[in-house]
Amino acid sequence: MLRGLYDWTLSLAARKSAEWWLAVIAFVESSVFLVPADVLYIPMALSRPVRAYRYALVATVASVLGGILGWYIGHYAYDTLARPVLEFYGKFDEFEHLRMTSGDGIILLMLVTSGLAHLPPIKVVTILSGVIGFPLGWFILSAIVARGARFLLLAWLLRRYGEPIRHFIEKRLGMIVGVAAAVLIALYLIFKYAF
Repeated sequence: MLRGLYDWTLSLAARKSAEWWLAVIAFVESSVFLVPADVLYIPMALSRPVRAYRYALVATVASVLGGILGWYIGHYAYDTLARPVLEFYGKFDEFEHLRMTSGDGIILLMLVTSGLAHLPPIKVVTILSGVIGFPLGWFILSAIVARGARFLLLAWLLRRYGEPIRHFIEKRLGMIVGVAAAVLIALYLIFKYAF
């Protein structure tokens, strides 16, 4: 099922309506969809490099708006909407653990790491932010910074290096950003518990 969903998302890049689809995928990825917008964004930016930054802006705005929807789902419709989505993706137990152990500092850190590296998945963090009542203004600001940084970095890499960088992005960029996110988490924990 996941491979079919991935292939379908990738096929949208060739359509004339690809930019609209990018907005839709980025929007729903932030609250319920499993496939990241990168799957659509990367081939679009490679096929039309002059529009890479435009596509990054579309993906960022749509992703932040989708994140706001996720926040509202978590805050106002946890039992009726959020819990079934989390159970469907097998993330409910992870979510409950996060909910019981997270404060504002951890949420802010997770917003940055999930926005940059999908660690943990963005949909989990947006819903969790609403459930625990993380301030919506800070949520929006951090989502803009994290998601914008990710898509703008991808735009810059794709514009500068083109097709040769695609394999690197698809195979290794997530790992590199994930390591950077892990370092951020470790530094936060050291700072929190050592000082």
